[in-house]
Amino acid sequence: MKVNNPNRYSPAEVSRIIEMAWEDRTPFEAIEYLFGMTPNQLTRFMRAELKNASFKVWRKRMAGRNTKHLGMRPEGILRGYCKTQYKHR
Repeated sequence: MKVNNPNRYSPAEVSRIIEMAWEDRTPFEAIEYLFGMTPNQLTRFMRAELKNASFKVWRKRMAGRNTKHLGMRPEGILRGYCKTQYKHR
């Protein structure tokens, strides 16, 4: 797995990590599995990659969001994204 160093990720990977971090139904565990970042490392990554105002909005949005943690998810949520999110598939 990669070390949490923004220089180790391609621009496409940086974009995907940020996209996954913003998605309500993508758990932190999925980001950790794919990119090797713990939630704390992801927070530092987002702070470094986003503008300050965007980072504050993201942090406020993620605080207490139970769908971002697999252990806190309600039983009915089995997928990592909304079924209409990827219409091209």
